[in-house]
Amino acid sequence: MITNEIKIRVSYADTDKMGVTYHSRYLEYFERGRTELLRELGLPYAEMERDGISLPVIEAHCNYLKGAQYDELITVKSLLKEKPTVRIKIEYEVLDDSKKELIATGYTIHSFVNSNGKPTRPPKEFLKLISELT
Repeated sequence: MITNEIKIRVSYADTDKMGVTYHSRYLEYFERGRTELLRELGLPYAEMERDGISLPVIEAHCNYLKGAQYDELITVKSLLKEKPTVRIKIEYEVLDDSKKELIATGYTIHSFVNSNGKPTRPPKEFLKLISELT
């Protein structure tokens, strides 16, 4: 299993009228975590795009357990548990840093596609990096 953690401070713009993080923001937090996970693996998403490979989201899921509040520091943990095929699944855990409580979990599934938008296998370099780390 490959993991990465990032810290995010909940901004005022992230919250709704009740002062709780708006539900769609968690998908943005997932994206930030995913981007950093790929960067830490040594294959930043921007580099893959330059090489003609994209990772569109084909499925997203989030379980909301507790709302994050304005100005709270949260940790987004991204987990790659399975070797990718033409698809890659990344799981997420969002924790309240001060209380060490789990506030959301979820996952996203992406398809590797080439510059023509056709499904393709992951880059060999990507698979090699994952094999070395698992």
